[in-house]
Amino acid sequence: MNGALSVLLDIFRQPSIIVALISLIGLAVQRKKPTDIMKGTIRTLVGFLVLAAGASVVSGALDPFGSMFQHAFNVQGVVPNNEAIVGTVLVKYGSEAALIFFFGMIVNILLSMTSRFKYIYLSGHVAFYMATMVAVILEVAGMPTWGVILWGSIAQGLIVTLSPALVQPFMKDAAGTNDVALGHTGGAGIALGGLVARLTRSKKHPSKSTEDIKFPSGLGFLRDTTVIIALSMAVIYVIVALFAGGSYIESKLSDGQNFIVFSLLQAATFSAGVFIILAGVRVVLGEIVPAFKGISEKLVKNSKPALDVPMIFTFAPNAVLIGFISSFVGGIVGMGIMALAGTTIIIPGIVAHFMTGGATGVIGNGQGGVRGAIIGAFVNGLAITFLPLFLLPVLGDTGLANATYSDADYGVAGILLGAFGNGGQTGLIIGIIASVVVFYIVSFVMSAHDKKKAAVEAK
Repeated sequence: MNGALSVLLDIFRQPSIIVALISLIGLAVQRKKPTDIMKGTIRTLVGFLVLAAGASVVSGALDPFGSMFQHAFNVQGVVPNNEAIVGTVLVKYGSEAALIFFFGMIVNILLSMTSRFKYIYLSGHVAFYMATMVAVILEVAGMPTWGVILWGSIAQGLIVTLSPALVQPFMKDAAGTNDVALGHTGGAGIALGGLVARLTRSKKHPSKSTEDIKFPSGLGFLRDTTVIIALSMAVIYVIVALFAGGSYIESKLSDGQNFIVFSLLQAATFSAGVFIILAGVRVVLGEIVPAFKGISEKLVKNSKPALDVPMIFTFAPNAVLIGFISSFVGGIVGMGIMALAGTTIIIPGIVAHFMTGGATGVIGNGQGGVRGAIIGAFVNGLAITFLPLFLLPVLGDTGLANATYSDADYGVAGILLGAFGNGGQTGLIIGIIASVVVFYIVSFVMSAHDKKKAAVEAK
C-alpha cells in the first residue's frame, strides 16, 4: 500500500507529468495519429520542464536577495515558505496529505462535471501543498484518519475548483483568450488585485497598457523585456547589497566574490530565469490548449485547464516586473504596520511576491493598464502579508507557530477551515457540507442569470 501510494505521490505531485498525461489523454480522445500523440505529449512534458527550470533559476536568484534584505534592515520574523512548512507536515501527516491530494483531484473533476465552474486544476505541486494544510487542520480538530481523508478531499476539491473561478472573470481582458485558467494558490489575492484594478480604473483618464510604455529613441533597447528586467533588478540588488554590506555578502552568500559583481550576476540570472519561463510557457500553451479540447468535448464538456502562474506571464511581460515590485512594496508596508502594531512580523517572501505579484500585475494591467497593475499588485502584496499572519494561530496548535504558508488561497481556506474547526469535528463537517451547498447554489444562480441575459439579448 505504502509503495503504491509513494509511486502515485511521485507521479501526481509533478505538474509536468500531470500536464503531459492530460495532453496524451486529450489527443487520444480526439483520435490523433500515434505520432502526433507522442509528439504532443513529449513537447508538453519538455515545455513544462523548461518552465520549471526557469522558475528554479528565478528562485535561486531571489534566495540571496531575501537574506541580504533581512540583514540590511535587521528584520526578524516569519518568512512564509511553502516548502519549509510542507517538509515538516509530511513527517507527521504525509499519508493523509497524499490521499487528500489524490481524491481531491477526483472531487475537482466531479465538481467541474456537475456545476458551471468547469476548471480542471493541473498545478499538482501547489495542490499537494494545499492538501498538507487541509490535513493539518483536520488532524488538529481530532478527526479520525478516515474522516481526515473524506472531508479533507471534499474541502480540497472545492478549493481547487473555486480558485481558478475567482480569477477567470479577469482572464480574458488580460490574456485575450478564455481558453485557459489560472491554477495557483495565489488565486484569491490575484482576483482581489484584479477587482481593485477594475474599481480604480477611470474612463475619463484611462491608463495605458504596461506593454505600450514608450521609451525615448535613445532608450529603445528598454523595450526588450529581458534587458529591462535585468537592469531593474540590478538597481534593486545593488541598493540592498550596499545596505547589507560587502563583508556580509562576501562571507555568507557569494563565497568571496565581490559583492557588487555578485549582485549584478544575480540580477542577470533572475532575468535569464524569466526568459526561460516565457519560452517554456509558449511551448506548453501551444500543445495543452489544443489537446485539452478532447477532454473538454468528451469528458468534462466546456472545461478549461487551470495552469500554473507563469502561464500568464507571456501576456504582459512588463506588467510582471511592475507587479512584482509593487507587490513587494505592499509586503514592506504591511511589515511596517505589523511592527508598529506589535504583532508577529511577516517578512516579505520574495518568490511569493514575484509569482503572485507578477500575475496580479498582468491581471491588473488588463483591467486598468499601468495604474491597475500597480494598485492591484500592491493590494495583493498586502493580502499575502496579512493572511499568513492570521493563519498562524490556526497552524500554531501543530507546533508550527514559527512557519506559515505564503499564498492567499492558503490564508483564505485555512482561516475558514480554522473557523469551522472552532466547533470541533461537528463544526468542520457542517462547515464543509454548507460550503458544498453554497457552491451549487451560486452555480445555479449564476447559470440562471446567464440564461436570462442570453434570452434578453436574443430578443
